[in-house]
Amino acid sequence: MSSNLAGRHVRTQTSSIIATTVCFLVVALVLTGLVAHVVVTMTRSANEIDDARASRAARAAIGAFVARLGATTTDNAVWDDAYSAISSPTAADWAYENWGKTSEDYALYDGAIVTGPERSLVVSAYAKGKPFQPGTFFGAAFYQQINAAADPAKVPVVNFIKTESGIALIASQAIQPFDAAVEVPKFSVLTFYKEFTSEVLDTLSNEHELEGLSLETTPKPGSLNTPITDMKGAVIGYLVWPSKAPGSAVFHQVYPYLAASTVILSLFLIGVLLVGASEARRLRQLAQTALFEAGHDSLSGLLNRHGLLNLLAELDNSGSPSPRLYLVDLDGFKAVNDAWGHAVGDDLIRLVSKALTGCHPEIIAVARLGGDEFALVHIGSATCGEIEKTILALFAEPFKIDGRTIEIGASIGAAARNGDVPPLELLRRADMALYRAKANGRGQAIEYDPELDREREQVAELEGLLKSAINSGAIEAVFQPLVSASTGAVTGLEALARWRTATGNISPEIFIPLAERCGLIDALGVHMLRTSIEHAKSWPDLALSVNVSPIQLCNPEFAAEVISVLQELDFNPNRLTLEITEGVLMTNPDQARRSIDQLKRVGIKFALDDFGCGYASIGALRQFGFDRMKIDRSLVWALDEGGANGADVLRATISLATALRIPVTAEGIETTRQAAILRDAGCDQLQGYLIGKPMSAYDISSKLEEESAA
Repeated sequence: MSSNLAGRHVRTQTSSIIATTVCFLVVALVLTGLVAHVVVTMTRSANEIDDARASRAARAAIGAFVARLGATTTDNAVWDDAYSAISSPTAADWAYENWGKTSEDYALYDGAIVTGPERSLVVSAYAKGKPFQPGTFFGAAFYQQINAAADPAKVPVVNFIKTESGIALIASQAIQPFDAAVEVPKFSVLTFYKEFTSEVLDTLSNEHELEGLSLETTPKPGSLNTPITDMKGAVIGYLVWPSKAPGSAVFHQVYPYLAASTVILSLFLIGVLLVGASEARRLRQLAQTALFEAGHDSLSGLLNRHGLLNLLAELDNSGSPSPRLYLVDLDGFKAVNDAWGHAVGDDLIRLVSKALTGCHPEIIAVARLGGDEFALVHIGSATCGEIEKTILALFAEPFKIDGRTIEIGASIGAAARNGDVPPLELLRRADMALYRAKANGRGQAIEYDPELDREREQVAELEGLLKSAINSGAIEAVFQPLVSASTGAVTGLEALARWRTATGNISPEIFIPLAERCGLIDALGVHMLRTSIEHAKSWPDLALSVNVSPIQLCNPEFAAEVISVLQELDFNPNRLTLEITEGVLMTNPDQARRSIDQLKRVGIKFALDDFGCGYASIGALRQFGFDRMKIDRSLVWALDEGGANGADVLRATISLATALRIPVTAEGIETTRQAAILRDAGCDQLQGYLIGKPMSAYDISSKLEEESAA
């Protein structure tokens, strides 16, 4: 589950980075597009605005040109003196002096023409101070012009007209008095014209900010223009000028900066893409690493528990042949760690991992489930016995690590996947088989059988019954007498636990180990201690011996619990002896020593039980300061097997205790011969069926009363 969560978390991060990068790029590109659009729009708009302004200026220039010539014409045509002079015989001379002569270098017009009432009569016609033929110069349009202006009006007739040399602006108006209208059949007409010369174009250009203004017969591609039309509306030419394009000019000025910004933005976006891609790759690698680490053991590189379950699930989903699972637990691995250190233990794990991986071609996967527990997945035709034999053969030879020879064994539990068995259930079955293999002894291989589950259910049921029995007081204390070897008088009692049920008695050899395995031994021990003391208070002259489990003694709170019970029941600690077996000296000697010392300080005595059947040494007897040694019944029963060895061993054992000044109790005495030999060997206290069987508190009281009465 953790690897899936880690994988999903990393994939979510990767997707988030990709989405963020894409969003950032999209936003950056959109902003770039908007900026580009704004720049283009502003450039185009600035150009269009200036072009519109220039077009208006061109039309204004033409209008000013027309207005200027028209005003000049009106000023000269609507003039009393002119009207009088033109009507006189000296009209031609007067016209020359006032208009024709002036045309030579006059800025307002290039030529002046006076026609009489008869339109074909030209009174005076001068261009640049010299006479000319207006009909030839202007063509038939000239006569149309003066005919349109023959009627008196305050506004002249002004039109553009095509000439021999180009285009001219011509203004015509009837010559008339200023104030009163004079009724005459026809009026003379004054005509001024101004040609579109380069000077005129320069003037218009300067006045109206139209740089490069020119007169063309056709529009120029890429330039602005305004058409010039004649009196009929026909286009006779174009004023043409180049667009200033101020937006483009500004754009060209800032173009290097825009280009630089674009390059920088592009590099930045490329950098974002590269960083995003790199981060996405890194996260993908992290995801792959996380998935690998979540499914593999860091020390051995093998699959771990999670990886094994995933593999079994994949095999189940893929329709592969049903696998068989083997759990291998190393025998003696803890001793390797204790003797050589964890570094050597780690090296051993690696060697075992490598050996298991290649032990058989049909082993498709190997996993390390814990400190020294491995799992092998087998698919193939090989039998369970063949695979188990192959695995055990790996441990037949010792392992070599840095010159050290290390011998370890293995216990194997196997389970086959029959039917629709989930991976967890398959693992549980193999674990059940392994548990039985370890219980049977080292180097064993057990295949799962449903009977194991039934036994486990029975044990679980028995655990529940045991817990209820402890809480309800159903487990009772019986007492076996301890007598003096010399006098035969009862000197003490050993409390023994008995569990009687409706279906029969349950042996202490069953429920005490069960209490140790399921964590009830502390509660059972306190219950027995309390019950025994409550009864023993009725026998103030006798010592009380109570058995203590090694697990109890290794509990840091054990000593305080014992002292608390003694104080609560007001029992003399000097009367209490706690019997412990040799196993406690091997499992946790330091904690055992601390508990023993703490209890001995309040007066409690300690006896080493079952001496002679284990590994207790003389040093251990001295180190822990035992107050009594109990000889195991196996040494006593050896007296009846014949030969002198049994008696000699027994005498030697008692002599050892005597030399250490430790009193000796012999248990398991069933015959008078055994009692005599032990008494002669120096044993000071006897216990066994010959002396007295375990009895209830009531029977003990009755026995003591009988002895007292005797």
